[in-house]
Amino acid sequence: MTDAIVAEDVRRVYGDTVALDGVSLTVAEGAVYGLIGPNGAGKTTLVRALTGTTDAEGRVSVFGTAPREVDPERIGLLPQEFSPAERLTARELVDYYGGLYDHARETDAVLADVGLVDDDDTWYENLSGGQKRRTCVATALVNDPDLLLLDEPTTGIDPTGRRSLWALVERLASEGTTVLLTTHYMAEAEHLCDRVGLLADGRLVAEGTPAELVAEYGGDSFLDVESSDPTATAALEDAGYRLAPERDLAVEGIEAREVSAVAETLDAAGVEYGALAWRQPDLEDVYLSLTGRAVGAGGTAVERGGDEVEERAVADGGAR
Repeated sequence: MTDAIVAEDVRRVYGDTVALDGVSLTVAEGAVYGLIGPNGAGKTTLVRALTGTTDAEGRVSVFGTAPREVDPERIGLLPQEFSPAERLTARELVDYYGGLYDHARETDAVLADVGLVDDDDTWYENLSGGQKRRTCVATALVNDPDLLLLDEPTTGIDPTGRRSLWALVERLASEGTTVLLTTHYMAEAEHLCDRVGLLADGRLVAEGTPAELVAEYGGDSFLDVESSDPTATAALEDAGYRLAPERDLAVEGIEAREVSAVAETLDAAGVEYGALAWRQPDLEDVYLSLTGRAVGAGGTAVERGGDEVEERAVADGGAR
């Protein structure tokens, strides 16, 4: 299998801000590759470097050539921020962008792909947030690209629409399209991606298949205990359970069959508690383990340290 994208030691600096700090990765043809991390990690800057829309140090090749020399018919790009003409309908927008290419797909087929057949005559400004994003996805598909780059494609889309787009990405990949997407939805990356790269502060801190990363960095399965009872921690520790230091109140190394024993321990100690939620580690736990941060709602970075949790929207500075 050949590589659609090769990036070696890519760096991009905006003033005093290091947006990309020596990122290297490869994306095989026909694969789905995910760049994951919070806002400010460098995802959008890397996409711009890969498409030649921003200058960067290092080496980047797309289909074996410099990004700016690739036939534009082969590339489909959905930027994170994209604002088409608001007084055009979804159909008119797809028609317009299709007209920029020599061999565009039929507009009806593209609208069907993104689930907008019934809303094709609605002005863009009157579409819902999710419908707008799906219209934008349609404009990136109209040229039937060999390489599709999607920067936060499902932001603002409801869960049903998100899963519809997941199915579309899976179908495109099965037909040979190479897909690179950025996301802060860990479930999205786990569901779609053959390989993922975890970005933090402009650095690629880990790369591999979701399963490989979870196995290496995710840690043990754990049981979250919903309780504000001050005696809960002591009761669990006295019973020999190991608590996860980075979570509010969670027992590490617990299998599903052991949940009832934990409940019996809490009951015996007279601890007041609510839900007991058992789960296995996922990419969110991997990111937390490697960076000390979780990815909160809206893509914010959530710092965890001791008893404090600080949620901060990372300043843009070109390193979104």
